Amino acid sequence: MNYLFLDNGFEEIEALTVVDLLRRANISVTTVSVTGHPMVLGAHNIAVEADGLMDDIDFTDAETLILPGGASHLENCAALCDLLVKHNEQGKLIAAICYAPSVLGRLGILKGKQATCYPGFESYLGESYVGGLVVESKNIITAKGPGLSSDFAFCLIEKLAGSDIADQIYDAAQY
Repeated sequence: MNYLFLDNGFEEIEALTVVDLLRRANISVTTVSVTGHPMVLGAHNIAVEADGLMDDIDFTDAETLILPGGASHLENCAALCDLLVKHNEQGKLIAAICYAPSVLGRLGILKGKQATCYPGFESYLGESYVGGLVVESKNIITAKGPGLSSDFAFCLIEKLAGSDIADQIYDAAQY
């Protein structure tokens, strides 16, 4: 299972584009609220009802953990931080876009890896920061910002379902 985490202030385009394109590729993805409430309000006042709550989900089947940007409070969710660290220790896939790679940097998850992020947050990535639009390094995929939401999603689709499926969705989406 693949999980995308939502906190109030999340970038709607980064979350919903990824969920939409993954589901078009028949990749199961569950949206998870870290707020304790199913309704989560995005950065541009779009309310989204998450599929589940952080405290109610058993993540033992987690294949991929996905963090959209904008939600600058994700690192305040201790359960999510613990999950990210354990997931990384197991070498499982973690994807973060925009602001969210800084969460990975703060947790030490990016050590020995390359990453990118939204301008202004490079210091949180330390030596891992290499710039770029979408960066894949070991078990980590990062992307620079909102305009790269589709590219980020297609990178995930290719990683999770293969290049043939990614190409099919890419063509069907007229990208």
